[in-house]
Amino acid sequence: MNLNNTKIKQILFGILIIVICGAIFYFTPSIVSKKIEYKSEDSFDNNKANENNLLNNNTGEKKINEISEVVAPIAVPVVVPVTHIETPDIVKAVYISSWVAGSPKFRDSIIKMIDETELNAIVIDIKDSTGRIAFPISNDEIMKLGAHEKRIPDIRWLTNLLHSKGIYIIGRISVFQDPYLTKVKPEWAITKKSDGTVWKDKKGLSFLDPANSLVHKYTLDLALASYEVGFDEINFDYIRYPSDGNISDINYRLAEGEKRADKIEDFFKYLSTEIKKDVNIPISADLFGLTTEGTDDMGIGQVWEKAVPYFDFISPMVYPSHYPAGYAGYSNPSKYPYEVIKRSISSAISRTKIINEDINKIRPWLQDFDMGATYTKEMVEAQKKALYDLSLSSWMYWDPSNKYTPQAFKLENNQ
Repeated sequence: MNLNNTKIKQILFGILIIVICGAIFYFTPSIVSKKIEYKSEDSFDNNKANENNLLNNNTGEKKINEISEVVAPIAVPVVVPVTHIETPDIVKAVYISSWVAGSPKFRDSIIKMIDETELNAIVIDIKDSTGRIAFPISNDEIMKLGAHEKRIPDIRWLTNLLHSKGIYIIGRISVFQDPYLTKVKPEWAITKKSDGTVWKDKKGLSFLDPANSLVHKYTLDLALASYEVGFDEINFDYIRYPSDGNISDINYRLAEGEKRADKIEDFFKYLSTEIKKDVNIPISADLFGLTTEGTDDMGIGQVWEKAVPYFDFISPMVYPSHYPAGYAGYSNPSKYPYEVIKRSISSAISRTKIINEDINKIRPWLQDFDMGATYTKEMVEAQKKALYDLSLSSWMYWDPSNKYTPQAFKLENNQ
């Protein structure tokens, strides 16, 4: 009996353990599942809430922007503003080539000279007599022709720098002497009567045809694009027919009764009208020195009275070294800078008055280079004095090597 009772207890205990274990295995998956499900929903809901907060709150937007800036910064190019300076009442300038303008060391020495003297303006090549443009411009048609070279790395930076120092910027364009463009566009060139090929002077240089309307448009577009990058005035040089070489073989393409000077004047009319349509851009023209006294076009199409009315300033190149032996009775005019300038400009003044134009348009090129004589400080100064004695005040000095005589330009604190 006792034995049986013991066995029964053991059996009941075993059954109880089985029941308890079954209950544990039955309820455990539900508990685990609920815990996992809860954690998953909590994570999703929290992420969603955070996303909504970021999207809906200004603070959240700021955080997104801050994160974006750190992760993926975007470089924003600095745009240098285009500025301009009004033409000074009295312009006192020196010329520098585009190569010098793009060379900080050489350029900065010129700027320093301007800062420390009476000078207030600078002339820089836009397109020189090689036909090459000194910087890229915002004109697709011109850029396609490939004439540009990066001689001046950042033209806007340079014009902005010069303006910050109060320096008036004159951009020089060599117009019709253009050996580059005559190769690219030979149909735009002056040609030979003999065989129709491109005509060249004794140095092998070629010229664009002054009567070609496409050449006119090219020049206008270049001038306008240059003004847009900060040049204050556009100066036009080589606005003429060739002066040397086998002139007799040039095909001028003149109609009966037409003259070279008429074609050059037509270009002046076009230029002065078109360039000032939207903005009154100051323009100036370089003429041969002898135009102030010559009675004809000297074979190049330049006549004083046919140029003065179309420009704000006229710049005869009255370099004493460029006058022939015997001029005004001097065997070597280079040695008489005062006398040569006074005589040539006196004539310019008289002829300008006759056509009722303002004599203050006259702003000549003067000489600061050695040719025919070694030019001293006194010889450079003598040319200015000749102008002042004629009641003219503005001038521009030329030295092809850009090595000027600072002592000749009166210091501002001594004026």
